Amino acid sequence: MADLVQLLTSNPLARQLGVPQPTRLRRGRDLPTGPVVLGAAGGAPTLVRRTLDVLGVAADDALVDTPQTRVTETTDEGRTRQVPAPYPGTVGAVLVDATAATAIEDLEALRGVLRPALKALEASGRVVVVGVEPETAGGPVAVAVQQALEGVVRSVGKELRKGATANLVRVDLLTDAPTTPTDLASTLSFLLEGRSAYVSGQVLHVGHADEARVREITSERPFEGQVVVVTGAGRGIGASIAETFARDGAMVVAVDVPAGGEGLSQVANRIGGTALQLDITAADAGQRIAGHVAQRFGDAARIHTIVHNAGITRDRLLVNTDEERWGSVLEVNLAAQVRINEVLLDPDLPGGLDDGGRIVGVASTSGIAGNRGQTNYAASKAGVIGLVRAMGADERLAARGITVNAVAPGFIETEMTAKIPVATREIGRRINSLQQGGRPVDVAETIAWFAQPASAAVTGRVLRVCGQSQLGA
Repeated sequence: MADLVQLLTSNPLARQLGVPQPTRLRRGRDLPTGPVVLGAAGGAPTLVRRTLDVLGVAADDALVDTPQTRVTETTDEGRTRQVPAPYPGTVGAVLVDATAATAIEDLEALRGVLRPALKALEASGRVVVVGVEPETAGGPVAVAVQQALEGVVRSVGKELRKGATANLVRVDLLTDAPTTPTDLASTLSFLLEGRSAYVSGQVLHVGHADEARVREITSERPFEGQVVVVTGAGRGIGASIAETFARDGAMVVAVDVPAGGEGLSQVANRIGGTALQLDITAADAGQRIAGHVAQRFGDAARIHTIVHNAGITRDRLLVNTDEERWGSVLEVNLAAQVRINEVLLDPDLPGGLDDGGRIVGVASTSGIAGNRGQTNYAASKAGVIGLVRAMGADERLAARGITVNAVAPGFIETEMTAKIPVATREIGRRINSLQQGGRPVDVAETIAWFAQPASAAVTGRVLRVCGQSQLGA
């Protein structure tokens, strides 16, 4: 049931008083309803256009704002002014290939493409700019220009309205293993679809993977026949993660503590998965997960994805935090993941992680920006981020095609956030560019994108699912 503040901010009087109204976000696998338009900054949009061809998505040429293309508009006061030539209707998404942008003048080309499209962007529209890793761009000016793309995208994300989002994708082109359209396809598909509803103002990184590992890019059931383990699956975000993987074809092993057994069984029964009551801090937790997989699915069965979602909070100002309160949070949120990963990564372990497998952690924006009264929690979630970066760079895992990534949720509507005081809760909802809290499914969809076979070129990354805070990046 909507709480009092939601009712007060969503009724007709609130609209008359000018209270910002959240837009119903486009979710799921739906693409924008309006046309996708494609432009370039610094050269032809070759990589992005070829990627759209892989996805089977048609793109029109974007209009470009220049002094020569502007038209005269008469204001209500009878004055005339020069404005960009308008699109004939709404635009669903504007994509800009800026991979060849190396000169400051190329940023003007980016402005020229974005200006007309932003005015025409539909509700839940998309802005996606594709550049390269700045340090690979060349000389100092080229590096500066590629870094400038981030400033543009983050700012545009804060200017958009009606549930529209803006994101930057960085690829590797000037390396020995350049990003291909096949590598980029799953990320571009994710950003265009409603699955990325609560991801805005973010930078995503796509490298290169063996094309034999990049498959099923457009499949709606990419995990058909695959075993996926989700910890903390008895409720909230964990339950939504389990449901999303089951929807996409996975055989889900839902894991939670014995105290949450009833909710865990309900989730497992609802999705047709199996339930494993387990304290993940137990010394043999990894062996028990692998044993459950081998017993239920056969000795030859392997885990495709493990999602480390289980976590706890024991909030207190640091001055009031003793060693037990401190250690319990780090044990559940970080140390247990480390131990379980070490066990499941044994290539000879029945029921362990398969080659081409996925490890996905759940961090938090608290681990990036910190949070008053959550020093232990922030430490554990920052630790998850560090773990992901280190494991993502591990050549031994790369040789097996295993990727390691994490999501960092912001304000997500769950039972836990429902217990936050009303005023604080409403501030949490409103202090982002989308003017609302996210849903558990937004986190789940992002995790599923990281885990799908087609995302083999994305590893060692942390993506915020936060609606883009208005106070920072």
